[in-house]
Amino acid sequence: MSEKILIIDDDLDTLRLVGLMLQRQGYQISAATNGQQGLEKAFEEDPDLILLDIMMPDMDGYEVARRLRQNPSTVETPILMFTAKTQLDDKVTGFEVGANDYLTKPTHPSELQARVKTLLGRAHEKKALTGSDRDEDRGYVVGVLGARGGLGTTTMAVNLGAGLQARTKADVIVAEMLPGQGTLALDIGVTSFNGLVDLLSLSKLTDLTRDKVRETLVQHRSGLKLLLASDRPRDMHLVNQIANYEAIVRRLSMLARFAILDLGVGIQPFAEKVLPLCNELFIVLEGVPNTITHTRALIDDVSSLGVHKKHVKVILNNRSRSDTQLPSSQVQTKLEHEILSTLTPAPELFVQASRVQTPAILCQPESLTARQITKLVEYVTEQEALPR
Repeated sequence: MSEKILIIDDDLDTLRLVGLMLQRQGYQISAATNGQQGLEKAFEEDPDLILLDIMMPDMDGYEVARRLRQNPSTVETPILMFTAKTQLDDKVTGFEVGANDYLTKPTHPSELQARVKTLLGRAHEKKALTGSDRDEDRGYVVGVLGARGGLGTTTMAVNLGAGLQARTKADVIVAEMLPGQGTLALDIGVTSFNGLVDLLSLSKLTDLTRDKVRETLVQHRSGLKLLLASDRPRDMHLVNQIANYEAIVRRLSMLARFAILDLGVGIQPFAEKVLPLCNELFIVLEGVPNTITHTRALIDDVSSLGVHKKHVKVILNNRSRSDTQLPSSQVQTKLEHEILSTLTPAPELFVQASRVQTPAILCQPESLTARQITKLVEYVTEQEALPR
């Protein structure tokens, strides 16, 4: 037994007695005497469980729990509040800020040991369940995101997916992730477009199985498999089904070699869970000063959610021929982030592709746009081949 338990309590007697008792049970013990020190140790040491007092000076246990749940590295770490506060309201508040269990002092050592063992057991079961989605069969997940609407994120996602499928002949899924704002179905001539809504509407995560997700996918004549969002604005409320979103992305990654996620605009409620599941994140922008400013802020926000900036790649999509578009070198300087690729304007091509209801890269495979997207395809396949 080598699980690490972090005890955060300003009472030195509690730290000594509880720490010694749990140490005798075989656990590794780390201790902090105030909230700030506890947060620092939690982020640095990645404990398997946190035993947290409420009544501490400067920062109480409620605030510590809130901050733990806001950080991607500790958002899932079990928290057992161990406190002298016995009122029902105190207990309710503890659960509201993210505690997994609540135990009042004083308590018999055997009860504390039982609570600790139960929480650690549940955590191990959850890791085992999600760990199956991180094995060698897990596909490569690419998110496509924009700082604002109208930048071509959906077009980028479907053409990247089509290019990957044409190159590798493997299963590729393109998934729209914003219910109520789906456009892909109309663009490529598909009439069944409620797959995402159906999955987000499931009330039990146990029903959101790999087979269930597979059933919602639509096969397109291009070879792509599509998870489509509805175009009904009333469905937008489902964007708050965060647990469903996480499960959907995990299942998609097990159903294809590549899963391309059209994440829409900005930081959505599900971003904290979904973005860290992406192996690469493509952010699309155009060479306009305001959009560059928004994109720079978006990159910072994405980084704060646990996505390393080295996995954030910027694509400059110049959709129109205009003197207002800045050249790539100036955009990169203002953005303070490397631009991976630049797409030159090709409005006639995309109009033609829309008419024949197929991705542009397949509509004119020899076009400059197709060659530019093919370079992105080559980049993704090269990254996918590297050890993860």
